[in-house]
Amino acid sequence: MTGGRGFKALNRAHRILMRTTRGRLGWRAGGMPVLEITTTGRRSGNRHTIMLTSPLRDGGAIVLVASRGGDDRHPDWYLNICAHPDVDIREKGGSWRPMRARVATPAERERLWPRVVADNRWYEGYQAKSKRVIPLVLVEPR
Repeated sequence: MTGGRGFKALNRAHRILMRTTRGRLGWRAGGMPVLEITTTGRRSGNRHTIMLTSPLRDGGAIVLVASRGGDDRHPDWYLNICAHPDVDIREKGGSWRPMRARVATPAERERLWPRVVADNRWYEGYQAKSKRVIPLVLVEPR
């Protein structure tokens, strides 16, 4: 499992790749689209921008997986969204869009999870090694 420092280092490396290639590389990872998401810190109130993959679209919603590589702790971005659901999203270097994030209901997760893992089998492995149910987050236009 990658710790918090490891995830931050991966995010920095990803940004460097995107900057050095002027955005030609880096908008896909693991066969999935990559997006930038800006959340508001649940304790600090500061804005935080990270890169995340999005394995699925469901109607107008972008589906995110709060896996943290199968860790038993939720990722910080997920905890931030739970406290402050208004986020900003940018895809493929486009314009920032105001969005609202919410945790998928149990019924939504049950419906969406098979679609998430169909093309992204490592999420099954993450779920198998985690003691928590890995949440799905739906990000929709405000």
